[in-house]
Amino acid sequence: MTDQASAPEPETPDTADIPGKPTSASRTTLSHIMTHSDTNLLGTVHGGVIMKLVDDAAGAVAGRHSGGPAVTASMDEMAFLEPVRVGDLVHVKAQVNWTGRTSMEVGVRVLAERWNESAPATQVGSAYLVFAAVDADGKPRRVPPVLPETERDKRRYQEAQIRRTHRLARRRAIMDLRAKRAADGIAD
Repeated sequence: MTDQASAPEPETPDTADIPGKPTSASRTTLSHIMTHSDTNLLGTVHGGVIMKLVDDAAGAVAGRHSGGPAVTASMDEMAFLEPVRVGDLVHVKAQVNWTGRTSMEVGVRVLAERWNESAPATQVGSAYLVFAAVDADGKPRRVPPVLPETERDKRRYQEAQIRRTHRLARRRAIMDLRAKRAADGIAD
């Protein structure tokens, strides 16, 4: 990696007038105690409940960083590492890892601990989400650049750039395949 890869995107005339924000400015933690209403048929907490908490925390971070509404554009790599049980106190920690012109990648870690024990929390999940900042009409709007503060923040920024490259390449490959199938007269 070059030194450029560890720094935010260079300012352009389009972003020069928006001051950057440090990673810590929008970092947040959402905590929730899991109850019986959160369970699936196996008696553990439903993955969809965890995904909603992840989206809620990531949305709060994206809105804080961008200074207004932001909508979920995609969720990548939602990993469930351990089951969550009724009575677990779940902590969803989120931060902006990377920003583009109108989009942001938010990294999320999900931790769980027993509500009535003093044992340390265990990581039970993680995800990466992309949010697009929107204006009152739902049109994309510019976001401030994120300013990584720590070595960990810089690593997350670099990794987010790699994930973005892969997302764009995957999207291009799918669109190319669809165009080729259409040109060959193959209907979906």
